Amino acid sequence: MASSTAPTARRRRLGAELRKLRERAGITATEAARLLGGNQARISNIEAGRYGVSAERVRTLSRHYACADGALVNALAAMTGDRRRGWWEEYREILPTELLDLAELEHHGTALRTSHTSGLPGLLQTTDHAREVIRQAVPALPPPDVEHRLSFRIKRQSVVFREQPAPYRSVVHEAALRMLFGGPAVAKQQLTHLLAMSERDNVTIRIIPFAAGGFPGTGQPVSYIHGPVPQLDTVQLDQAHGIALLDGEAELGEYREILDRLEYLALDATESRDLVHALARSL
Repeated sequence: MASSTAPTARRRRLGAELRKLRERAGITATEAARLLGGNQARISNIEAGRYGVSAERVRTLSRHYACADGALVNALAAMTGDRRRGWWEEYREILPTELLDLAELEHHGTALRTSHTSGLPGLLQTTDHAREVIRQAVPALPPPDVEHRLSFRIKRQSVVFREQPAPYRSVVHEAALRMLFGGPAVAKQQLTHLLAMSERDNVTIRIIPFAAGGFPGTGQPVSYIHGPVPQLDTVQLDQAHGIALLDGEAELGEYREILDRLEYLALDATESRDLVHALARSL
């Protein structure tokens, strides 16, 4: 059982889910350790994501915890199998861990949903647009850090371009389309890129026009990352102090409803393309 000084988001989530199963079964960490033939520290380290765990032991613990959800157990067991380092690990000493966690979650996500009101989705940004957005960070980033974050953001976009891309649905407010980051030429290129992306089979972009009026939520960007089973879904929020990851059952339900209501307010895909095209022509 390998230890790690920098547990990944995936390993931490696996440990957290095993802890939930144990607590629902009313079994203490000491009792769980006895069932595995170890000590409490081992269980604590597994549940904190500091130690890896084999698929066999995940299944053994699940049986002891009386988990009858076969799909969940299979999904948890599958989270132990990939020992390869993801491309995001190249940035571990360069960028905040929370950004690496986001890239890892997106990479393993089975589907992605996002909503944006004052900015455009990072997965749909052009290089020039993204650079201008990153330059607006407070406190200001030195030029090398801007370029590191830029290359990282562009690499994240592989999830929608790879051989088996994740289905991606995004709701964008008209206000975000009218933000002229980098000036009219960069903005027009960005809108043209959105149009091209919207033609991909796995990408759906829908626009909420100003005429729709009010909308639910606080207006902060939201990413909903679907796991292999609903219990392993994750919500990612961009906040002033950094990225927040949520996976509580009530929280997931709340943000699913918010995204559903935003989609209800949005134009359909064809009408959305027409609006983006009109705005691009006006620049």
